Parts: sequence; structure tokens; C-alpha cells
Amino acid sequence: MRPEQELPTQRLVAVPPPQVRGPDANELLARVARGDERAFAELYDLVSARVFGLIRRVLRDPAQSEEVAQEVMVEVWRNAARYDPGRGSATAWVFTIAHRRAVDRVRSEQAGVERVRRAAAVSAETPYDDVVEAATARIEQQQVRRCLGTLTELQREAITLAYYGGNSYREVADLLGTALPTIKTRMRDGLIRMRDCLGVTLA
Repeated sequence: MRPEQELPTQRLVAVPPPQVRGPDANELLARVARGDERAFAELYDLVSARVFGLIRRVLRDPAQSEEVAQEVMVEVWRNAARYDPGRGSATAWVFTIAHRRAVDRVRSEQAGVERVRRAAAVSAETPYDDVVEAATARIEQQQVRRCLGTLTELQREAITLAYYGGNSYREVADLLGTALPTIKTRMRDGLIRMRDCLGVTLA
């Protein structure tokens, strides 16, 4: 064969390797139910962003949403064996947990604010209770959280246990292992700081 009769050079076309489909949420959750930590890590990567987004739409507060999202994934890990495929997909089950947790957090926050208001209305033990009533009647739940964040850790512990946990002064003192007068002082100083943070003025 003469050179001018040689066959034209063929162009080689790269063929992409076939894509391997990863396991779906149903399969991963079944493995999680058997204690498979690697499967849980994959499931976390698969659904955590959407879990956070769902919770964020309910709570709106990014920090709270992140905290609740972590609680949801812990619950998924602990209760994966309770998932029933016959009642819906794994993702639907996870998102149901997320929505319930988010709603529970909203209710808890609202109940805490209401307890502060009731405590202020019925307690005549210390004069600063009137400040709490005036403050909580005029502020939103997120403002309360913001101002709680300005307190010292000890002040925040005492106030949270009393008003958000529904404990009496004596119970707070027992829980924290601190003398009752010290607890009352912490709460008084903390509530005064909250008053200043919230810009409340007494009539």
C-alpha cells in the first residue's frame, strides 16, 4: 500500500466512566438501624442541609436552627430502628422528626416567656419582678434570648432553671448546689441586666 493510500487516523473519544449511584436514604437508614456509623455519616451528608432549611423556616433564628438540627440527627441515630418503611420514605420520616422538634422549640420558648410573665405578676417577694413583667409584656421571644446571652453564665443558669425550667428558687438552689440567698442575688442582678438590655423603663 502506497503512503497516500493509508487509512486516515481515527480520533479517540474519551468515554466517561459509568456513574455509580450511591445508596438512597432508605437503604442508609436501614444500615443505621444496625449501628452502621459510616451509613449514618452518609445519611447526614444527604439530608442535614434540608433538615436545617426546614427548621430554619420554622424558627428563623440560625443559631437555634443549627442546634435543633443537631438534635434531630441525634434522634435519627438513636431511633433509626423505629423507622417503618411501610409508612413512608426515610427522608419523610427524618423531616417529620425535624418539624416536630422545631415546633416543640417554639412552644418551649413561648411557654418560658409566659412563665416569666406569670411569675412577675404573682410574686411580691422582690421588687424586680415588676421589671420582668413590664419587659416580657413588651418584647418578642428573640429579644429575650438575645438579652439572656448578655448575662453571666451563673445568672443565665439561675434564670433559665427558674423561668424556663419551671423550678422554684429552692429547687434552683438545690440543682446548682448553691445557697438560696446567692441564687436570689444572681437572679436579681440578672433580671436587672435584662431590664437594661431591653430598654425597659418603669412608669
